[in-house]
Amino acid sequence: MRERKCVKVLRKRVNVHEFKKIMIVYNSKAGNHQFFGDMKQRIAEIMNTLRRDLGAGVVEEISLGTFEQIQLVGKRICAEKVDWIVVAGGDGTIRALVEIFVENDYWPYVSVFPAGTVNLVAKELLQNADPERWIKRVVKGIAVPIWLGKANDRIFLTVAGIGVDSLVVHRVTETEKKYLSKFAYVRQGSELVRKELFLRNWQYKFQVMIDNDDRWRDASSVIVAKSRYYAGRFSLVDGGSLCSPTLHVCMFTGSRRADFLRYAALIATDLLNLDKTVEIIQAKSVKIRSNVDNFVAELDGDSLVSSPLDISLIDRPLYFIS
Repeated sequence: MRERKCVKVLRKRVNVHEFKKIMIVYNSKAGNHQFFGDMKQRIAEIMNTLRRDLGAGVVEEISLGTFEQIQLVGKRICAEKVDWIVVAGGDGTIRALVEIFVENDYWPYVSVFPAGTVNLVAKELLQNADPERWIKRVVKGIAVPIWLGKANDRIFLTVAGIGVDSLVVHRVTETEKKYLSKFAYVRQGSELVRKELFLRNWQYKFQVMIDNDDRWRDASSVIVAKSRYYAGRFSLVDGGSLCSPTLHVCMFTGSRRADFLRYAALIATDLLNLDKTVEIIQAKSVKIRSNVDNFVAELDGDSLVSSPLDISLIDRPLYFIS
């Protein structure tokens, strides 16, 4: 209900039939496509329908497979002033393209068709994986503002984390992601508990400053949430939303194995706010430092930056047609 209210208040309507350039960007490496062979057929159905309804010369499809290709296509989108980009992929693909748009100060309309390992953006925007239902929804042209976060010099849409979750993300290999999908994170999480917490307490420590208030708060792990969802269907905080210009800073203070197992159980049941050892504060900016130099942090499920972190909000939203 929170997300629907946000969309109702802040949405705007655009006429997709007036767009001169539309690009469907398909990440062929995202998700478990080797097990879901119909994904390419779904993308083809979307492309054919949009070409039929909006014009064959207007809609272009591009398949991506590498980071270098994403970079090249992102820069081309900016240079050619593409009006509407449909991203068929997961959160990592969306994040990489959006980062290029921000770097080039280009703000096209974006849509997402869920086709990745992690699809939190699509989930919050109620995007269906059925092509017919997806098309019926997006051609209405309802656009919602997505406020972007920035950690050091990198963009994120859903979450920034440092501590247990970022170590798990960092240890998941591309091969594990490809063949195990979300189970890769479960596997690495279990391994981390065994290696880091079996015979000792958590050795890493962090300090957090909120909105430049000159107060450093101690934590054993930190998650800065932007989205309603975290790690799939779970909700870390009350009121988290992609279309709200607010950061929700979750500071975990427990350092024992039992603490982290309890945190995992509470996250799985959407009851994290009941734990007195977790402090959750709304913010516009966050600074995080660690007792370990260059401790890896994750953004939208990818290891992209390291401590110290300077996290803030971009001062304008990017509109997603959903």
